[in-house]
Amino acid sequence: MRGRRVETPPGLIRPAMDRMRESVFAVLGDISGRSFLDLFTGSGIIALEAASRGSLHVEAVEMDKKKCKILLKNVSIAPVRINCRFMPVELYVRQARQNFDYIFCDPPFLYRYKHELAASIAASALLGGGGILLMHHPKEDYWADGSEGLALSDRREYGRSIVDFWRVETRSVSV
Repeated sequence: MRGRRVETPPGLIRPAMDRMRESVFAVLGDISGRSFLDLFTGSGIIALEAASRGSLHVEAVEMDKKKCKILLKNVSIAPVRINCRFMPVELYVRQARQNFDYIFCDPPFLYRYKHELAASIAASALLGGGGILLMHHPKEDYWADGSEGLALSDRREYGRSIVDFWRVETRSVSV
Protein backbone atom coordinates (compact mmCIF):
# COMPACT_ATOMS: atom_id res chain seq x y z
CA MET A 1 0.00 0.00 0.00
CA ARG A 2 3.06 2.19 -0.43
CA GLY A 3 2.32 5.75 -1.47
CA ARG A 4 -1.29 5.77 -0.27
CA ARG A 5 -2.32 8.79 1.78
CA VAL A 6 -4.32 8.62 4.98
CA GLU A 7 -6.18 11.47 6.60
CA THR A 8 -5.31 12.75 10.03
CA PRO A 9 -8.30 12.91 12.37
CA PRO A 10 -8.97 15.96 14.55
CA GLY A 11 -7.72 16.21 18.12
CA LEU A 12 -4.49 15.16 19.77
CA ILE A 13 -2.61 12.90 17.40
CA ARG A 14 1.01 12.12 16.62
CA PRO A 15 1.13 9.97 13.47
CA ALA A 16 3.99 7.49 13.45
CA MET A 17 6.88 8.76 11.37
CA ASP A 18 7.55 6.91 8.11
CA ARG A 19 11.11 6.10 9.20
CA MET A 20 9.93 4.73 12.53
CA ARG A 21 7.23 2.58 10.90
CA GLU A 22 9.66 1.14 8.37
CA SER A 23 12.21 0.37 11.07
CA VAL A 24 9.73 -1.20 13.49
CA PHE A 25 8.30 -3.50 10.84
CA ALA A 26 11.81 -4.38 9.62
CA VAL A 27 12.67 -5.49 13.17
CA LEU A 28 9.48 -7.59 13.33
CA GLY A 29 10.25 -9.25 10.01
CA ASP A 30 7.63 -11.29 8.20
CA ILE A 31 4.26 -10.89 9.92
CA SER A 32 2.27 -12.70 7.24
CA GLY A 33 -0.64 -14.58 8.71
CA ARG A 34 -0.02 -13.20 12.20
CA SER A 35 -2.40 -11.16 14.38
CA PHE A 36 -1.83 -7.51 15.23
CA LEU A 37 -3.42 -5.14 17.75
CA ASP A 38 -2.96 -1.37 17.47
CA LEU A 39 -3.80 0.42 20.73
CA PHE A 40 -4.37 4.21 20.72
CA THR A 41 -4.59 3.87 16.93
CA GLY A 42 -5.37 7.50 16.05
CA SER A 43 -5.36 7.59 12.24
CA GLY A 44 -4.93 3.81 11.96
CA ILE A 45 -1.60 4.11 10.13
CA ILE A 46 0.11 1.32 12.13
CA ALA A 47 -2.88 -1.02 11.70
CA LEU A 48 -2.82 -0.29 7.97
CA GLU A 49 0.90 -1.02 7.82
CA ALA A 50 0.35 -4.38 9.57
CA ALA A 51 -2.47 -5.27 7.17
CA SER A 52 -0.41 -4.27 4.14
CA ARG A 53 2.44 -6.51 5.33
CA GLY A 54 0.24 -9.59 5.47
CA SER A 55 -1.21 -9.64 8.97
CA LEU A 56 -4.52 -11.46 8.62
CA HIS A 57 -6.24 -10.40 11.83
CA VAL A 58 -5.85 -6.71 12.71
CA GLU A 59 -7.68 -4.75 15.39
CA ALA A 60 -7.44 -1.05 16.15
CA VAL A 61 -8.58 0.55 19.40
CA GLU A 62 -9.27 4.26 19.80
CA MET A 63 -11.19 6.05 22.53
CA ASP A 64 -11.72 9.42 20.84
CA LYS A 65 -15.07 9.21 19.02
CA LYS A 66 -14.15 12.35 17.02
CA LYS A 67 -11.58 10.23 15.18
CA CYS A 68 -14.15 7.55 14.26
CA LYS A 69 -15.19 8.78 10.81
CA ILE A 70 -11.67 9.39 9.49
CA LEU A 71 -10.26 6.22 11.08
CA LEU A 72 -12.96 4.10 9.42
CA LYS A 73 -12.30 5.84 6.10
CA ASN A 74 -8.55 5.22 6.42
CA VAL A 75 -8.82 1.51 7.27
CA SER A 76 -11.31 0.93 4.44
CA ILE A 77 -8.37 0.82 2.00
CA ALA A 78 -6.76 -2.15 3.79
CA PRO A 79 -6.40 -5.46 1.94
CA VAL A 80 -8.03 -7.22 4.93
CA ARG A 81 -10.71 -6.10 7.34
CA ILE A 82 -9.38 -4.06 10.25
CA ASN A 83 -11.73 -4.35 13.22
CA CYS A 84 -12.05 -0.96 14.93
CA ARG A 85 -13.11 -0.70 18.55
CA PHE A 86 -14.07 2.71 19.92
CA MET A 87 -13.47 2.45 23.65
CA PRO A 88 -10.82 3.22 26.27
CA VAL A 89 -7.75 1.05 25.78
CA GLU A 90 -7.72 0.12 29.47
CA LEU A 91 -11.27 -1.26 29.19
CA TYR A 92 -10.38 -3.17 26.03
CA VAL A 93 -7.39 -4.76 27.78
CA ARG A 94 -9.56 -5.81 30.74
CA GLN A 95 -12.31 -7.29 28.55
CA ALA A 96 -10.36 -8.85 25.67
CA ARG A 97 -10.35 -12.62 25.41
CA GLN A 98 -8.43 -12.99 22.17
CA ASN A 99 -4.66 -13.04 21.94
CA PHE A 100 -2.35 -11.36 19.45
CA ASP A 101 1.11 -12.01 18.11
CA TYR A 102 1.95 -8.29 18.13
CA ILE A 103 0.56 -5.40 20.13
CA PHE A 104 1.60 -1.86 19.23
CA CYS A 105 0.82 0.60 21.99
CA ASP A 106 1.19 4.30 21.16
CA PRO A 107 -0.40 6.30 23.97
CA PRO A 108 -0.26 10.09 23.93
CA PHE A 109 3.11 11.17 25.27
CA LEU A 110 1.40 12.86 28.25
CA TYR A 111 -0.34 9.57 29.21
CA ARG A 112 0.88 8.73 32.73
CA TYR A 113 -0.11 5.09 33.00
CA LYS A 114 2.22 3.41 30.49
CA HIS A 115 3.80 1.12 33.09
CA GLU A 116 0.44 0.09 34.52
CA LEU A 117 -0.98 -0.52 31.06
CA ALA A 118 2.02 -2.64 30.04
CA ALA A 119 1.68 -4.68 33.24
CA SER A 120 -2.05 -5.16 32.56
CA ILE A 121 -1.30 -6.39 29.05
CA ALA A 122 1.37 -8.77 30.38
CA ALA A 123 -1.08 -10.15 32.99
CA SER A 124 -3.87 -10.59 30.42
CA ALA A 125 -4.29 -13.20 27.72
CA LEU A 126 -3.73 -10.58 24.99
CA LEU A 127 -0.17 -11.57 24.12
CA GLY A 128 0.03 -15.01 22.61
CA GLY A 129 2.98 -17.32 23.25
CA GLY A 130 6.07 -15.60 21.92
CA GLY A 131 4.08 -12.41 21.31
CA ILE A 132 5.67 -8.97 21.36
CA LEU A 133 4.41 -5.76 22.95
CA LEU A 134 5.79 -2.65 21.26
CA MET A 135 5.53 0.48 23.42
CA HIS A 136 6.12 3.88 21.81
CA HIS A 137 7.05 6.53 24.36
CA PRO A 138 9.09 9.72 24.75
CA LYS A 139 12.78 9.43 25.51
CA GLU A 140 12.13 11.15 28.85
CA ASP A 141 10.02 8.15 29.98
CA TYR A 142 12.99 5.78 29.98
CA TRP A 143 12.15 2.31 31.30
CA ALA A 144 15.24 0.71 32.76
CA ASP A 145 13.41 -2.17 34.40
CA GLY A 146 10.27 -2.48 32.30
CA SER A 147 7.02 -3.62 33.83
CA GLU A 148 6.23 -6.66 35.86
CA GLY A 149 5.85 -9.71 33.66
CA LEU A 150 7.73 -8.23 30.69
CA ALA A 151 11.32 -8.62 29.50
CA LEU A 152 12.90 -6.07 27.15
CA SER A 153 14.12 -7.70 23.94
CA ASP A 154 14.97 -4.62 21.83
CA ARG A 155 14.91 -0.81 21.97
CA ARG A 156 14.96 1.58 19.01
CA GLU A 157 15.35 5.37 19.21
CA TYR A 158 13.77 7.78 16.72
CA GLY A 159 14.55 11.41 17.56
CA ARG A 160 12.91 12.12 20.90
CA SER A 161 10.87 8.93 20.91
CA ILE A 162 11.61 5.29 21.67
CA VAL A 163 9.95 2.03 20.72
CA ASP A 164 10.58 -0.77 23.22
CA PHE A 165 10.00 -4.39 22.23
CA TRP A 166 8.80 -6.47 25.20
CA ARG A 167 8.14 -10.18 25.54
CA VAL A 168 6.16 -11.81 28.31
CA GLU A 169 8.62 -13.20 30.84
CA THR A 170 8.63 -16.93 31.23
CA ARG A 171 8.48 -17.83 34.86
CA SER A 172 10.48 -20.77 36.06
CA VAL A 173 8.93 -23.00 38.67
CA SER A 174 11.12 -24.80 41.17
CA VAL A 175 10.22 -28.37 41.94
